[in-house]
Amino acid sequence: MFIGVCGALLLGYPVAFTLAGVALLFASGGIVTGNFDPALLKAMPERVYGTMINQTLIAVPLFVLMGIMLERTGLAERLLDTMARLFGGLAGGLGISVVVVGMLLAASTGIVGATVVAMGLMSLPSMLKRGYDPSFAAGTICATGTLGQIIPPSIALVLLGDVLSNAYQQSQIRLGIFNPETVSVGDLFVGSLIPGLLLVFLYILYVWLRSYLNPSDAPPKKDTQKVAASEVLSSLLPPIGLMVLVLGSIITGIATPTEAAGVGAIGATCLALVTKSLSFTVFREVLVKTLEMTSMVFLILIGASFFSLVFRGYGGEELVQSLFEQLPGGAFGAMFLVMAVVFLLGFILDFIEITFVVVPIVGPVLLAMGIDPVWLGIMIAINLQTSFLTPPFGFALFYLRSVAPESVKTIDIYKGVVPYIGIQLFVLALLALFPAIATWLPSLI
Repeated sequence: MFIGVCGALLLGYPVAFTLAGVALLFASGGIVTGNFDPALLKAMPERVYGTMINQTLIAVPLFVLMGIMLERTGLAERLLDTMARLFGGLAGGLGISVVVVGMLLAASTGIVGATVVAMGLMSLPSMLKRGYDPSFAAGTICATGTLGQIIPPSIALVLLGDVLSNAYQQSQIRLGIFNPETVSVGDLFVGSLIPGLLLVFLYILYVWLRSYLNPSDAPPKKDTQKVAASEVLSSLLPPIGLMVLVLGSIITGIATPTEAAGVGAIGATCLALVTKSLSFTVFREVLVKTLEMTSMVFLILIGASFFSLVFRGYGGEELVQSLFEQLPGGAFGAMFLVMAVVFLLGFILDFIEITFVVVPIVGPVLLAMGIDPVWLGIMIAINLQTSFLTPPFGFALFYLRSVAPESVKTIDIYKGVVPYIGIQLFVLALLALFPAIATWLPSLI
């Protein structure tokens, strides 16, 4: 089934229809040959209805609306301009500004493609004009764009949180615990804060060190303009205030992630109204784009649900469990194999497909082996973030290539991301050795 999906995707078929179509073909073949029970397919309508009434997944269109509203109303562009003038005199000042603004934009949109494209259009021409090395500029933008995977409020963490919550309850019931604990999207948001900020700090440190050691790669701006404190505050406070409002309401327990997403969507709309950047045309574009993005996510979810139902019908979950139990190293060996598979699948599948197809299959087995669900979720998120950067198939590389000028060669983009891949693998190794980096804050709160 997995080979069939990969083959159909390479032929150019849409992901959602590929997942459902492959599942249907294998189910039909199994029914004809007597190897698949057709009664299992009766569960499909209930699965679709369960998706429709899922309270957690309501956060998806709301967070998407919040991110697209901030992107389309020009708040990010004004922030980048202000930060570039503020840090302009420092070594790598513009690069540092790109990381900071990219972090805020990634946290706002939560979508890798949207962030990479937006930052590519806004900052790549400025960096090249200032004399930045093309590979350094391209690598910084690609890496910064992928921060949307790990910095909350992230769409990836919302989807992972919902899937892991179900997987965790299944694993506990399998262990004979019939009053199962739950893991929430809020737990993943809190758990991702320290790893996400650690990545941002290491990115900034790398940009500064490279610019300091090789000034020709990132020349400082000599004719720096003074920036008034009021200008910095007016550019910086709205997006940061919105993030604090959304995350603060979740962390303090005032609101669920879904309710906080509503706060974020309304807050972004109010910011756009206050800055007089929201016209009827822009508002309509935001709504249409939100509808398109949400439809894509849920259509993939329905296709993946069909795929996993047929996969389980053939006894696939038992085969995975048996394989994991036979691996040397126990839970560590199983975790290493899953991380390797997720990394490789990240070359050909988006995080949405991997979350909906792979995690429901391997999640219950791994969690039944005693692995912490929050740690597992953060490890998968950073792993996917790394696979999106890795040449030659990383999604972030293709996104930037689509908007980069012809003067920036594809090989420049590939070379530029290598140091950032190293940073992400370093953080992934730290998390593997010290799980408390992800689990300490959620347990404290």
